[in-house]
Amino acid sequence: MREDLWVFGYGSLMWRPGFPHTEMRRALLRGWHRALCVGSVEHRGTPEQPGVVLGLDRGGICRGVVLRVPARHAARTLLYLNDREMGTYSYQQVFLPVMTPKGVVRAFTHVVDRGHAHYVGHIGDAERIRRIAAAVGKSGANLDYLNNTLRQLARLGVRDRQLEAVYAAAKIAASLSGAE
Repeated sequence: MREDLWVFGYGSLMWRPGFPHTEMRRALLRGWHRALCVGSVEHRGTPEQPGVVLGLDRGGICRGVVLRVPARHAARTLLYLNDREMGTYSYQQVFLPVMTPKGVVRAFTHVVDRGHAHYVGHIGDAERIRRIAAAVGKSGANLDYLNNTLRQLARLGVRDRQLEAVYAAAKIAASLSGAE
C-alpha cells in the first residue's frame, strides 16, 4: 500500500492489536454495533466448549478506536489480521467510514457474517453467559477476553451496560462452577 492504513478496533484489537501503529484515536462507527455474536471454537473456546466473542452486527453505533498503521507496514498488517481474525471465516473484511475527533477516516474492519455457522446472535443471554463462563481456547479464557475489552472501554470512557451485565453474570457463573 502507498498510504497509511486505518484499522477499526471494537474488541481485542483495542487492547491487543498485535501490529505496529503510530496513532490511536477514539472512533465512532455508524450502522454497526458491538455484539457477543460469534461462536469461538479456537481462540476463546473449543469445538467441545465454544466461547462467544464480539462481532460487528448490523444496526446501531459502535464506539471503539482506529489505529493508524504506517504504509510500510500496511500489507503485513492486513496479512496478520487475516490470519488472526479469519480462521473460521465468520467475518467479512470491509472498509467503512469511521468518525474520529479529527475527522472521518476509511478504516479496515471485520463485520460478522450472519449466514455463517458460527453466528450466534440468536442465542439467549443464559446460553451466552454459560459459554463465556466456561470456555477457554488457545488465547485464554472467554471471561478474560470480555474483562479486558470492558477495561479498555472504561479507559476510553465508554460504557456498554449490556456487556457489563453479561460479564457480571458470567463471572458469578464461573465462580459457582469453580471455572474462574
